[in-house]
Amino acid sequence: MALKITAECINCDVCEPVCPNQAIFEGELIYQILSDRCTECVGHFDTPQCVEVCPVDCIPKDPDYPEDRGALMNKYLSLTSAASGSDVT
Repeated sequence: MALKITAECINCDVCEPVCPNQAIFEGELIYQILSDRCTECVGHFDTPQCVEVCPVDCIPKDPDYPEDRGALMNKYLSLTSAASGSDVT
């Protein structure tokens, strides 16, 4: 599953810089997570880094985006191959 940031967010600015996929951005009221970029840090770290640094525990899994570890790994591979500019032919 992708993660989401709830209304309990205090805008402390610690989650955005630790996201390896640049999935977190500052929204109008609170930080938000782009579900199509969130891999829960699969492929980068053992645990979601935003969850690790969040001081108020406001980043749960988003039930609207059910993904297993395999789907998250595929998303990671897609994001990292696009970022590196590699094109397999």
